[in-house]
Amino acid sequence: MTRKPTDAERSTQLIEIQSWDEMPTFTDESEEAEWWATHSLGAGILDAPGAADFDDMLPPARKSTLVSIRFDADTLGRLKSLAHRRHRGYQTMVKEFVAERLYEEEKREGIIGDSRAS
Repeated sequence: MTRKPTDAERSTQLIEIQSWDEMPTFTDESEEAEWWATHSLGAGILDAPGAADFDDMLPPARKSTLVSIRFDADTLGRLKSLAHRRHRGYQTMVKEFVAERLYEEEKREGIIGDSRAS
């Protein structure tokens, strides 16, 4: 049985391309996947003027604060069951419930207007 090379071993064996001109035209995705299994982008492409800065391409992370909330077993079970039926995470659902209720309470107290009414 042939042993598959590790990622570290494979990365040292990859052929680096320094220019987009070195990349062939592919007939299908499997041919392209085979080619990329043996090639990688070299510094000539990655450091070229106008090359994408991948950090700038990521959406800004929303900052959140970890909060612990205790639920009795029955409430938590009902919440998880409902979240499962809606194909959602139960923690996501709790955040949605809180945000919706907060909006309704702020609207009731006149803190905010009803933007959905227009």
